[in-house]
Amino acid sequence: MKILVVDDEQDICEILQYNLETEGFEVATANSAEEALELPLQDFALVLLDVMMGEMSGFQMARRMKENPATAQIPIIFITALEGEDNLVKGLNIGADDYIAKPLSMKEVKARVRAVIRRAAPHSPHNPERAEARISYEGIVLDLNTKTVTLDGQPLVCTKQEFELLSFFLQHPDRVYSREDLLKYCWPHDVMVLDRTVDVNITRLRKKIGPYGKHIKTRVGYGYCFEK
Repeated sequence: MKILVVDDEQDICEILQYNLETEGFEVATANSAEEALELPLQDFALVLLDVMMGEMSGFQMARRMKENPATAQIPIIFITALEGEDNLVKGLNIGADDYIAKPLSMKEVKARVRAVIRRAAPHSPHNPERAEARISYEGIVLDLNTKTVTLDGQPLVCTKQEFELLSFFLQHPDRVYSREDLLKYCWPHDVMVLDRTVDVNITRLRKKIGPYGKHIKTRVGYGYCFEK
């Protein structure tokens, strides 16, 4: 699930990106409203938006999003140092879903992000019950609803862990993940698993997906990466 952070303070963008990615989100950042509006906003499940920025404020960007049918349903959380009830009311009247005051508590940010996404889920195009929940890369197609895989049009039998690994890699390409990361995101939290188990499952997965196995790269000392 993709989140966009828009703030003219680079350090805040980096802190939010790091903390939200540790929660399993895919995070992009922009340092101005103008930069953010150049992105495919309809691809994001949530926007964390600073209010006081450069020429275009977060309030102005939010109005544009709400006026555009393609982005009107995307939840917005304002992040700001502005105080006072008037600013809170203004943000909510524009259509914001929540409002977080600076200085930020990462624990609060994570809780509010999850709460807003949960509330928005029935109306969101990112909800698998509304959208066709498929992930694909060239001849690999995963159906997240039926938990099935096809390879060049032919059904491919995968174990649960192979499916979870492949799904995670396809949703997070071109980024290296350690064994610890993969255990966190792809295995049940109540199961004790050794790091070596990750290696074994990835070896099997590479063989199973045939010519596409070469896209799962080993980064010695760091972990694994799916290169597109």
